Parts: sequence; C-alpha cells; structure tokens
Amino acid sequence: MAETNKLSVEKALEKLRRDDPLQTASEQRDEKAEALRREIKRMRAQRSRLERPPGDSE
Repeated sequence: MAETNKLSVEKALEKLRRDDPLQTASEQRDEKAEALRREIKRMRAQRSRLERPPGDSE
C-alpha cells in the first residue's frame, strides 16, 4: 500500500491560502460588504420571526 503524507489542518489551510491568487483591496472590500449584507438580511429575518405575535402562523 502506498504511504500517504498527512498534513495538519493548519498546514493544509496555509497551503490552500498560499495557492490562492492574491485579491485586490477592492475585491476584499466587496466580499466583506457582501458578507455583511447577508448577515444583515439573516438578522432582519430572525428579528421578524421573534417579533411575530405568538400563534401567528404563515
């Protein structure tokens, strides 16, 4: 059987990050903004569910 080399999770992540192409500052900003938009949308939906009166079904 062939011997396999095992990497720690940290080393595997470092290797993946190193292989990724570098992003420009604007691309990083766009990704962060999109993540924040998704988080805001999730939190609004959660608040809507929490503020709904008990027994109110949709």
